[in-house]
This record gives sequence, C-alpha cells and structure tokens, in this order.
Amino acid sequence: MALTTQPLADNKALDNVRAALDINIPSPERVGSVAAGAGLLLYGASRKSLPGLLIALVGGALIRRGVTGHCEIYQKLGVNSRHLNTESGVRGDKGIKVVKSTIVARPPQEVYRYWRNLENLARFMEHVESVKELDDRRSAWVVKGPLGHNVEWTAHIINDRENEMISWESLPGAEVQNAGSVWFEPRGDGQSTEVKVSLQYLPPAGVVGAVVAKFFGEAPEQQLEEDLNRFKQLIEAGQAEAVAAGTANAAAAS
Repeated sequence: MALTTQPLADNKALDNVRAALDINIPSPERVGSVAAGAGLLLYGASRKSLPGLLIALVGGALIRRGVTGHCEIYQKLGVNSRHLNTESGVRGDKGIKVVKSTIVARPPQEVYRYWRNLENLARFMEHVESVKELDDRRSAWVVKGPLGHNVEWTAHIINDRENEMISWESLPGAEVQNAGSVWFEPRGDGQSTEVKVSLQYLPPAGVVGAVVAKFFGEAPEQQLEEDLNRFKQLIEAGQAEAVAAGTANAAAAS
C-alpha cells in the first residue's frame, strides 16, 4: 500500500488556519497583556522571594497571552473578543466605572464653555494625546496606551445641555469602548462650580489590565483625580479663558 503525504504548503496553510482560530483577543488587549505581564515579571524578579516568583509567573502567563493572542479563560467561557466591537459606549455595568468631582472658583458658563471645546481636554488630561472635533457631535480621540501604543476611537455627544452637562460615548469599532458625562453644578452665589465626571470603559487588557494598573499606581481613580486637579489649577489661574480667547482670535484671523 502506497503512502501519501500532503504538500508542505498545505500543512502550513492548515497551521495558519488553526492559529487564526486560536486567537480570541484583539490587538489592543494583546498589547495590554504584554505590557502588564512585563511589569509583573520585572517586579516579581526584583523581589527575589517566593511571592515574587509567583508574581513573575503571573507576568509570564500574561506575556504568553499577549504574544499568542489566546486566552484560556475566554475559551472556557466561549468568549471571542478578537474582532472590533460593534457596540456604542459601554452597556450596563460592564467594564470599569470611575466618578470624581472637584469645585472650581469659576461660574458654570465659563467651565462648560471650556469643556465643550473638546480639543481643550488634552491640555489637562495627561493620558490624552489629542482630541479633534470632526463636527458638532463627533470627535476623534488619541490616548496614550501601554508600551507606547496609542489607542484611538471616535466618540459622539449623546446629550448636551448648555451650562449643565455633556455626555458622550464611543462609536462602534472603538479600540476601547467607553462612555462618560460631566456635570456643572453651580455652588454658592453661582461664581463657583462643582465639576463631576463619570467615566465607564472596558480596559484594553480586560479586567486584569485594570487590576495590574492599580498594582503599579495607575488606577483610573487616581488618573481622573489628577486630571481634575490640573483642570482646577488651569481654569482658576485664568489660563483657560486666555486659551479660549486665543483660539477664537486665531479662527477670526483665518
């Protein structure tokens, strides 16, 4: 009986198909896993102890998860998030939710006006590289991600009440699903404003990414609080109005 063999090219094609089927997490999440794993691996190795060894092993597992693009937990749960999402924003209680507020010594009209020009947000939000307004409702966001990998999405405003609140959500296809709102509540004689921000998002490396971020002091609560502190300093120093005036003058000149 004669033996037959498949051509090598066919075997390679089959291997490629199998590899593609094994990938069940998207590229941003893979990058996040590698970044988180590398951090844990280095930290664990520096401890030179049994707990450190365990931390390093977890880091190695996260690196493997990111490099291979395969998550055993997702496989057991029947989850495949490899393809970009087709949802807007973040539904229900999914993901991470953060709420922070601060009081600034400026009237709601001034604070709202500055926030409503979304391109200003990159001036005080440390992780935001840029926001470009595409029209009255839509904006393109570029945010700093792990290992120098920028994360991008397009968002649209879903509620806009002048001098009171603005809410938005990411559009389908976003690398990071997110939604949020900011409220402007007058305080005292109306010359001060409580700025309350609520953010909800699905982290690039899943819930594990959020846990690792907290481990290294990059908790979203901390980030948002620091952003609001910078905003408070900016607008109370009068720089916000100066920036807004300069932008308006430049637009008029052009």
